[in-house]
Formats: sequence, structure tokens, C-alpha cells
Amino acid sequence: MPYLVLVAARYRVFSVRVAAVTSLTPHFVRVTLTGDALAEFSSVGLDQRIKIVLPIPGHGFTDLPDGEDWYGSWRALPDAERNPLRTYTVRSFRPDARELDIDFVAHGDTGPASRWVSACRVGDELRIVGPAVPSSPAELPSGAAEFDPGAANRILLAGDETAAPAICAILEALDVATVGHVFIEVPTDADRLPVSAPAGVEVRWIARNGASHGVRMTDQVHAWASTVAAGPSDAPSTCAEPVELADVDVDEQVLWDIPTASDQRPVYAWIAGEAGCVKELRRHLVRGVGLDRKQVAFMGYWRHGKAEN
Repeated sequence: MPYLVLVAARYRVFSVRVAAVTSLTPHFVRVTLTGDALAEFSSVGLDQRIKIVLPIPGHGFTDLPDGEDWYGSWRALPDAERNPLRTYTVRSFRPDARELDIDFVAHGDTGPASRWVSACRVGDELRIVGPAVPSSPAELPSGAAEFDPGAANRILLAGDETAAPAICAILEALDVATVGHVFIEVPTDADRLPVSAPAGVEVRWIARNGASHGVRMTDQVHAWASTVAAGPSDAPSTCAEPVELADVDVDEQVLWDIPTASDQRPVYAWIAGEAGCVKELRRHLVRGVGLDRKQVAFMGYWRHGKAEN
């Protein structure tokens, strides 16, 4: 799942409860959270990430620290007393109703978040960590949302099921004149989600249906990239000269790079999901096709065989 930089003075723990549990597809479950504390929650971007604090069986949130230094206190707890944290994207936030939707990927009893969502019920308590409403706009925290295409002529969004909630939230907020392509890989054909998009944005849901993770999405993004590299003969170039990229060990390092916003990018690519797949796609777009690295935002949300810290 996505990484989130926790700044104690700007982020806080919010006490919420489950207001609704909706099965969307065989692998997607939407949990609607509510609570008076959400009156102080701040929305900072379309692909906003928050931490979910999961209850410890038999103890709930008894040992969860609060206050400005909650994170340092949490890290200092013994393992058995430390509530698991996982990172998720806000699918939608309705401040007037004090409701927040999170779409979970349900994959059985393979981790604390998937276990929790498979058994959660209306009324269950939960804790989330996110930005509090600042006293001034200058204090609004950064680092929790990345989508920033500037004035790009075209966009590319690509990701697996862990990135699907963020991609859907982005799609539904795009300007009606936006042009681009979207590739979302999901476990099965039945996991396609309903989503609205501008007429000029083509959305492709790619079902693995038993294939290896990322293979089918990679093939389709490569095909898209070949058309960008070629382009009409009279069109302005979208690509820089191919460049070398420093290698990133996705098993040991965070794969995460967000280019500075620019109004000069003809193409803006946003790629998120399994780190190995994201790394390969970014390498192909930048080194193989020749997109300027400043045109590509890429985020390794998770890594095969490695639990989130």
C-alpha cells in the first residue's frame, strides 16, 4: 500500500466508526466511516492517502497513543501492543455529512486489513490518521497526494487494484476537456468498477483472470507508449532523448518520485501499484520511449512478498 510521511504537528488520530459496508465486486469492499472528529479532517488532493489504524484483537485501541507525538509513542510500544497501520486512499470525503469512503481490496485472511474488512460491521470502531484542518492555508500538510498534471495536453494513469480507488477519484474530478488513457488491472472481469470519465479519456479495465500480476497491464501500457513515441509527423515532440536511470532496489528502497509541477509537459503519466511493475513501466517510458522523467510520477504502493511497515 502507499507510503505516507507522518508529521506529528500536522497529522492526528481521528476516532471513527463504520457507517456502512458495501460489497462492490468480488474483490472490492467500500467501507463508509463517520464520526464527529471528521469535522476537523482536511482533504488535500484527489489521490489522498491516509493511515488506517487497525484494532488489536481483544484490546481494540486501548494502547494507541494520542496527541502530537502519537507516532513516536506508537513506535516505542512493544510489538504486541502496537496497533497495525496500513495505508489507503480516500475514495471520497463528504465533509458536511462527516463521512469518508475507503475502498478495500479483499483478499482473504492474508493480512490485518483484509482480515478486518472481511469481518467489520456497522458500528465497529476504527482509527484513521490524516491531516487536520489547518489554522491557515500555509499550514496545510503536503506529501499525502501526488496527482498534479499541470497543463499537460494528455494524461496517462496506470495501476493495479491497489491504485484503482485513487484512479477512480482522479477520473471523476478531471476537467471535461481532458484527453488521455487509463489502464487499471484487477483480479477478474467481475472487478470492473463503475466510474465516470471525460469523453476524451479512454478507460481500460484489464482483468488478470489468473495471469501473473502486472503482465497484461504492462503490455497495454507499452502499446500506448509506442503511439506516444511515434506521434503524428506534424505534432510537437512529446519525448526527450532516451536517458539512463539509476537503479532502485524495490526490495530495500521506497520507489516513489513526484516531478515538480510544470505547464510545459505535453504528457503527464501517473503510475502506481506493485513496486516491481511500477519500476518496469517507468523505466520503459523514460529510458525506452524517451519521455522526460519530469513527465512521470510513479509510486510503489506495495511489493510482492513484503509487508508494509
